[in-house]
Amino acid sequence: MKKQILSLLVSGIIVSLISACGPSAEEKAAAEQRMKDSITAVEKAKADSIMAVTQKAMEDSLALVKAAEDAAKATADSIAAAQANKPKPKKSLPKQDDKPKEAKPGQGRG
Repeated sequence: MKKQILSLLVSGIIVSLISACGPSAEEKAAAEQRMKDSITAVEKAKADSIMAVTQKAMEDSLALVKAAEDAAKATADSIAAAQANKPKPKKSLPKQDDKPKEAKPGQGRG
């Protein structure tokens, strides 16, 4: 009987030690809160990165539109400059008569 009581006593001590080593309710609540905070941080980071990509795409689109406008303005300026520097037409030479000259004797064929 002494051995049984001693065995029960040792078993009780071991069980109480094992249960005491586990996390308390406060520790479990803190761990749960840390997990919720990390999930919130990940979702915020994801939303921020999507917003950054969208903003970068918008800036790139605006830059392309500005570049196209600049190219169109440069083309219009080039055309205006070319028209302003257009050389004056040269005076045409007086027209020559289309009549064949009279051939002198001995100046014919051959």
